[in-house]
Amino acid sequence: MHIVLLEPEIPQNAGNIARTCAVTNSVLHLIEPLGFSVEDKYLKRAGLDYWKDLDIRYYKNFSDFLLKNPNAKIWMATTKAQHIYTEVTYSENDYIMFGKESAGIPEEILLQHPDTTIRIPMLPAARSLNLSNSVAIILYEALRQQEFSGMLRTGKLHHHTWAEAAKPSVQK
Repeated sequence: MHIVLLEPEIPQNAGNIARTCAVTNSVLHLIEPLGFSVEDKYLKRAGLDYWKDLDIRYYKNFSDFLLKNPNAKIWMATTKAQHIYTEVTYSENDYIMFGKESAGIPEEILLQHPDTTIRIPMLPAARSLNLSNSVAIILYEALRQQEFSGMLRTGKLHHHTWAEAAKPSVQK
């Protein structure tokens, strides 16, 4: 999957999203202008030690992004969408785009892509969810639809198997 951030403003959000992309093997696309330096300590701290595992690409603007990704199917996450994010079918190499925290994706871009706008349901009085939470919610729905291909689906205990852990212990 591909996660696209259009003019992100908050380094902690971008760092959290970078970490989510790294652990899901998703490509992170950052479209300038960025509201922070890629050397920002909050960005690095939020991404922890996952930066080395991240495929990250930068673009000067949205036109540059479109030029370099000409066949991209782009789902645009916005509170202005008509479709709920669970009502669409995602493909393995789809792009999911999110706008900047203060304004979202500009309406002129949304109007060019009405059939691929998606939203997360929320109460009418709510303005929006946190950007990194929104990315995680929609990305994991897309990955679920692909049966979490290539991802670990079960955990492992350090000193026991799950079967051993499920056995009742004998009390003396």
